[in-house]
Amino acid sequence: MSRLFVPPGDAFPLTFEPRASDIDANGHVNNVVYLGWAQDLAIAHWEAWASEEERAPWSWVARRHEIDYRRELLPHEIATGYTWVGELKGPRFERYVRIDGPDGEMCAQSRTDWVLIDIAAKRPARVLPWMVERFTPKG
Repeated sequence: MSRLFVPPGDAFPLTFEPRASDIDANGHVNNVVYLGWAQDLAIAHWEAWASEEERAPWSWVARRHEIDYRRELLPHEIATGYTWVGELKGPRFERYVRIDGPDGEMCAQSRTDWVLIDIAAKRPARVLPWMVERFTPKG
């Protein structure tokens, strides 16, 4: 992955303040915490752009994560995360996340393949047109 992701202007933002339990023996946010924040961003984005009724029949599961780490995030530093979706591939959306420190430098970035699940059928389902319309960049 290694190229630096640049969030588009319409990327969904969320801020994170590390808890004491997020800090590892090296004195900075543990790498696993970033993956949790990436999931939190994806969920918040889904909940912000789809109503509870629209979300009810669907779930998302991660198929694959890739993550790069660049800058440590120290205790009491506020991070800003950004997420946006990429290419649609049948039941899958690529989702990008970039988490920056308070200086605007990238701490971690990830690319995840998320698969849409029809809850009733317990099977993957093609991403619906209204989801594509709401979650893909308008440019």
